[in-house]
Amino acid sequence: MPALGWLTARRRSASPRSVLAGEAAAEAALAVREEAAPAEAADAREAEEEREPRFPVAGDPRAAAFFDLDNTVMQGAAIFHFGRGLYKRKFFHKRDLLRFAWQQTWFRLAGTEDPGHMEDVRNSALSIVKGHRVEELMAIGEEVYDEYMAGKIWPGTRALAQAHLDAGQPVWLVTAAPVETATIIARRLGLTGALGTVAESVGGVYTGRLVGEPLHGPAKAEAVKALAAARGLDLARCAAYSDSANDIPMLSLVGHPYAINPDSALRKHAREHDWRLRDYRTGRKAARIGLPAAAGVGAVAGGAVAAAAIQRRRR
Repeated sequence: MPALGWLTARRRSASPRSVLAGEAAAEAALAVREEAAPAEAADAREAEEEREPRFPVAGDPRAAAFFDLDNTVMQGAAIFHFGRGLYKRKFFHKRDLLRFAWQQTWFRLAGTEDPGHMEDVRNSALSIVKGHRVEELMAIGEEVYDEYMAGKIWPGTRALAQAHLDAGQPVWLVTAAPVETATIIARRLGLTGALGTVAESVGGVYTGRLVGEPLHGPAKAEAVKALAAARGLDLARCAAYSDSANDIPMLSLVGHPYAINPDSALRKHAREHDWRLRDYRTGRKAARIGLPAAAGVGAVAGGAVAAAAIQRRRR
């Protein structure tokens, strides 16, 4: 029985596949974080020594921050960067790389997600990894981060995440990217963990199918709700950050929503609802937000991804 099966009462407002994707993402994230519990307890004790309350509030055990990844934390889309790395390792042909390159260029110029492009890339990626072992793709993901992703992190957004960590709050990536890739990025940035799309695997080998659907739009909100319920978080005290109007369901869940490098639809929605904004693409600040520009290394490290074991239990 899935560890989060008791969350079925939350399925009122989302499709069954969105709920399944959200619960799978939360279950995978929680499995990864089990090893890090002692470190989190130590960070919470240190946070209690903060003298002056501020946002994020130091030592608040029921607060957390949720960050979208693509164009929020990192320039471009993680799955496109990963595709470049797979091509370099001869996982697919030049014509497929050209398609990836065009979609990445369009994504960066438009600054928003096109459902058709994203679905095409997702289907291509699933067919490419089918039959490969999870541990093999994880090892490649570590190399790809160094090759293509490390230099794409927005320093401003990274500082916002660090501010939450410095206040003793967990910080989670929430992304449609594969959970394995998202977990690598979260660990490299010193974040708490990641909620991502869960690809089915049996015996540690990818089947070419997803659990539920991609962690996108409403599915992200379901994943955040599932994780919050499992961790005892108060969403009214949590923060969320994204660049896309697709993430309005997730942003609307929390008490502190932020639009980062927003697309036009999210910028309009944020202004109408008095959400705070910041744009790092040109160096201009859409509005000042009350977070210090934190520096230093992250305080929390991740562990190994447990998605393969989770999928075996689901079957």
